[in-house]
Amino acid sequence: MNDKQRVAQHAAQHVQNGMIVGLGTGSTANLFIEELARRRTQEGLKFTAVASSTVSTIKARQLDLPLVAIDHLEHLDLYVDGADEVAPDLTLLKGRGYDLVREKLLAKACDSFLVLIDASKRVKRIGENFPIPIEVMPFAWKLVQRSVAAIGGHGSLRQTANGDGLVVTSYGSLVLDVVFDSTLDAKTLNERLNGIPGIVEHGIFNGLTGAVFCGHDGQVDELWA
Repeated sequence: MNDKQRVAQHAAQHVQNGMIVGLGTGSTANLFIEELARRRTQEGLKFTAVASSTVSTIKARQLDLPLVAIDHLEHLDLYVDGADEVAPDLTLLKGRGYDLVREKLLAKACDSFLVLIDASKRVKRIGENFPIPIEVMPFAWKLVQRSVAAIGGHGSLRQTANGDGLVVTSYGSLVLDVVFDSTLDAKTLNERLNGIPGIVEHGIFNGLTGAVFCGHDGQVDELWA
């Protein structure tokens, strides 16, 4: 068993009968979904799931998990997902997969948000390894780029993997990948980005994390907010 499998199984043990559980997206989240399916089959665990993306919806359906649409959601007990970076205060950077709206909705709505990572995702500051993804309205991207530059951010629209077009989110938005000066802390940056018109959502998750489970060297560390 590798560290990703171990941390996914550890998180799945926090799911109790009757819970409504948010499913994240990515390789570790997929392992969590698989472990939920195993517990449902072998242990009779009863729960309802809501997916954070089309990818996690497909994965859950393949495993025959009971799903509810996000627009029918009134309450969420638990949301489990990964992160691209985790700072010492448990602020997260998410959005390399650019489904930011659903992810932040679920992170805000749940009673407890559990984040699954390996040790490589722990950083001293948000933006240390990756630019900040900013989802923008297509007609507003130039104005947003200008506003972001005014607070010290420099970046460009995200290209597709083969470089022949622009990435478009599931909501039809574009994504600006922006690098900020290292002196600008994540809480301040979060507040400033929230105040810029034309930004649909961004990848800084500040004050939303319940706990981070970090797998390394055959064990799981729990970092609680």
